[in-house]
Amino acid sequence: MVDWASFCREVVYDSMIVRKVMIGGHGHTVEIDESKFGKRKYHRGHRVEGQWVFGGYERETGNCFMVPVENRTAETLLKIIKDWVKPGTTIISDCWKAYNTLNNEGYVHLT
Repeated sequence: MVDWASFCREVVYDSMIVRKVMIGGHGHTVEIDESKFGKRKYHRGHRVEGQWVFGGYERETGNCFMVPVENRTAETLLKIIKDWVKPGTTIISDCWKAYNTLNNEGYVHLT
């Protein structure tokens, strides 16, 4: 089981990091969101420990990306979007304030 889990980890790393391919483009739609993965303290209430992860999913092809992030500031998330999503893409997100400037950056932004 340990060898299989290690192999799966290597395959995911290779496909998402080593062979990085920008997703989206004109006529394509990418959904983006951020989430915190971790444990709840005493298995109750909201999550307090863990890692923030930001990701996107292209509806037409099923291609995706996931990137661990230290924070969810506009500066951090916009840099990742520019690295992973082609300009002209229609981006669908929640109403998180960090996404407010996507229209000014060359994307079509829907919430």
